[in-house]
Amino acid sequence: MKTLRIATRKSPLALWQSEYVADRLRQAHPGIEVELVPMSTRGDEILDRSLAAIGGKGLFLKELELAMLRGEADCAVHSLKDVPMELEPGFALPAILARADHADAFVSTHHASLADLPQGARVGTSSLRRQAQVRALRPDIQLGDLRGNVNTRLAKLDAGEFDAIILACAGLQRLALDARIRSRLDAPEWLPAPAQGAIAIECRDDAPELTALFAALDDAHTRTCVEAERAMNRALHGSCHVPVAAMAVLDGERVTLTGMVGDAATGRLVRAEAEGAANDTGALGRQVAEMLLARGAGELLPPAE
Repeated sequence: MKTLRIATRKSPLALWQSEYVADRLRQAHPGIEVELVPMSTRGDEILDRSLAAIGGKGLFLKELELAMLRGEADCAVHSLKDVPMELEPGFALPAILARADHADAFVSTHHASLADLPQGARVGTSSLRRQAQVRALRPDIQLGDLRGNVNTRLAKLDAGEFDAIILACAGLQRLALDARIRSRLDAPEWLPAPAQGAIAIECRDDAPELTALFAALDDAHTRTCVEAERAMNRALHGSCHVPVAAMAVLDGERVTLTGMVGDAATGRLVRAEAEGAANDTGALGRQVAEMLLARGAGELLPPAE
């Protein structure tokens, strides 16, 4: 087979994830040649404004998709939480790898947890979902925008710009920065982004030979859970413009899905939870979305585009 080319962002975490996928492909298909095609995206280049203000997480995908359309790459590797609920026409996600730690990480030089922060402490995160949950738990906290790759964000913390920052546990662990995690922010008090911790492979949907190649990396357990979370988010028309969180837990043939919609300005959180069949995650996602809307989440959501 010709060399498989993986389009990837240039950040250390994106490169780690893409090389991880490349290694898994080499193990599954001995003799295959895999190379990375690092690219810069608008989401990486515009760091002085929030993602919500510049067009959303889809900015991380556009250039990689264009590279696939031009024939410069065969596939792309993404953090699934950054992938929009609806892919551009002509693309598919043939493989979702086994999920890593789904939780958020509380990172601080001098404080062990969110509860330990002094009154009025400054916390850095540009995620509206994280901001809403911080404000709900600690309304006294001062929130500041924090963009850039993992090392850039840690450098700002170390320089004293913040008393603490919030990152994804999976990203820190993948970069061998586990020691920076002071505490995990996890359910039931705290919920992650839909599909947080999962890596996905994207390719054109008219390439069955690639779909077959990637099938060996697909993790059925993870796919079931993240499809439930993304189905809920899709029903809510969720994006980085809205603080939406979700966590699905698979137990045998049943899935429990917990969802949340928040308000980053006030800290108001609306929650809902339901259980459904593992073979119908779409229905479960829609059910939890409807429960959230019935409890007032619609007041926190922008009009659907």
